[in-house]
Amino acid sequence: MSRFENYRDKYTSVKMERRNGILQLTLHTNNGPLQWGPVIQNELVEVFTDVGADRDNRVVIMVGTGAVFSGPKAEPGKSFYKEIQSNITAGLLDRTHWNAKRVMTRMLDIEVPMIGVVNGPAMRHSELPLMCDIVIAADDASFEDTAHFQIASQVPGDGINIVYTQLLGLNRARYFMLTGQIIGAKEAKELGLVGEVMPRDKLMPRAWELAEMLAKKNDLLLRYTRVVLTQPLREAMERDVMYHLGMEALAKLDKEDVHSDDDEIAAAKK
Repeated sequence: MSRFENYRDKYTSVKMERRNGILQLTLHTNNGPLQWGPVIQNELVEVFTDVGADRDNRVVIMVGTGAVFSGPKAEPGKSFYKEIQSNITAGLLDRTHWNAKRVMTRMLDIEVPMIGVVNGPAMRHSELPLMCDIVIAADDASFEDTAHFQIASQVPGDGINIVYTQLLGLNRARYFMLTGQIIGAKEAKELGLVGEVMPRDKLMPRAWELAEMLAKKNDLLLRYTRVVLTQPLREAMERDVMYHLGMEALAKLDKEDVHSDDDEIAAAKK
């Protein structure tokens, strides 16, 4: 069992405060809006593990910093993996995918209600706040996937596809991921991605109001309700995410200068 005093100040990208069993996780990079990268990915695995193992956490609030929930917005044609493609190894992919899976599964292992507060555009891993049980958003928030198919030319196989397909349905999710669609806050509410939309300065008071309402219930009711409500998502994640990450890995290994089998056969016949 984790103890809050042992992990409260442990992480560089997540600030924590807890009052009366309500834990607030504030994601940031150098006290500004979160910039996604290896550090936050590694830390979130441990954060979610610590939080889930602490039975004194009764409700969890997760929010970004400033006017952006998560960034940066990827640039077309630029990809971390394209830049190091010739140096990709099985070990590198294994470490990356080990973390990618566990960010999702360890978050779902938190057995108390979670409230996602989308304080602005969620450009990178916008599925994370949507995995919370209650999601509220600023009226200028938006949801997109800038790290995969349309912009970064990567397979959306690290769990984002599972979450959006569960929430939007198959066809809407495929459209979202293939076209690079940006879903604004108003449309997100209409589509059922978020429960409430409001001005940014109203978000945290509302999040704590909701958390305090939930915290009035007893511990096992809170825990087992979270387990029941997340069961479909947990089953899909455990069943499919590693297979999807494998597809993502194969696509990363595809190099523009590699000849096809047909080219090699034709060359051998000459």
